[in-house]
Amino acid sequence: MSQTVLICDDAIFMRTMIGDILSQAGFQIVGEAETGVQAVDKYRALQPDLVTMDIVMPDMGGIDAVREIMKDDPSAKILMCSAMGQQALVIEAIQAGAKDFVVKPFQPSRVLEAVQRVLG
Repeated sequence: MSQTVLICDDAIFMRTMIGDILSQAGFQIVGEAETGVQAVDKYRALQPDLVTMDIVMPDMGGIDAVREIMKDDPSAKILMCSAMGQQALVIEAIQAGAKDFVVKPFQPSRVLEAVQRVLG
């Protein structure tokens, strides 16, 4: 059975790009969220194997969403996706419980390497 992924990003083109990279690699995209609140709600409902999480999102940022998800499920596997220049936020995200990060714009190979690391 393929591993399931929840993609969280406020930009539809980023969700599509990440979804294409992961589905071509054999992952099953079970949901998408465009806000932090949606990310937390969909995580609870879907219990995916992996979450890709943007840092900057409306209504609840990605780092706060990571904290909420980790409270519910300390074993959650979350991969942060950040734009250049967000290093301090990436460190904060890792401290909040994210397992790794990739920097936009993405190299598909880098995304897949990070996903493999996160999933162990």
